[in-house]
Amino acid sequence: MAEYILFDLDGTMTESAPGIINSIKYTLRRYGLEELPQQTLEKFVGPPLIESFMRYCGFSEKKAEEAVDVYREYFSEKGLYENAVYSGIPECLEALKKSGKKLAVATSKPEVFCERILEHFDLKKYFDVVVGIPLDQEHMTKAEVIARALRLLNPRDIAEAVMIGDRDYDVVGARQNGIGCVGVLYGYGSREELEAAGAVAICESVEAMREYLINN
Repeated sequence: MAEYILFDLDGTMTESAPGIINSIKYTLRRYGLEELPQQTLEKFVGPPLIESFMRYCGFSEKKAEEAVDVYREYFSEKGLYENAVYSGIPECLEALKKSGKKLAVATSKPEVFCERILEHFDLKKYFDVVVGIPLDQEHMTKAEVIARALRLLNPRDIAEAVMIGDRDYDVVGARQNGIGCVGVLYGYGSREELEAAGAVAICESVEAMREYLINN
């Protein structure tokens, strides 16, 4: 039974692509680069930004780290709020809390931005623990984020914990910590991606995810 539930943020609770993509476009303009195809821009949503800048822009690690600072110039002022909560998420979190579940956020987004987003959308009240990455630790992996969230939640039994996410990073990070991950298809990942990574279940909607967590 899942009593301790860790939620990803981008693509799992919030539809954050517009703000992230606009921040990437801002960064590319600052470097005098041509805009990337929309399909490629969407791949920046979820994974660590340094990895994405290196993979999709051909940046060196040092240049990618600098690009993240440029990205944040836009994101911290505008991109943060070019965002929306998926329909049904507040009701889902409310139902889970009422059923006695302990909830955490485990995101690769900087914790300071995560806190601001949760407060902006009045979601922070549902969570016992909120974990993101420190601004000075860009190389922190999703597995490390999940590990810290689990330490703070301190489950009685690790088998009672589960991760909820939309990308393979969430599934792999969860597995590396000995817990399962429920994949959601309304975010930015595909069924194939989530299945290949080893998701224990896949839910097509917020409602399906809510029912799964209440009943399992």
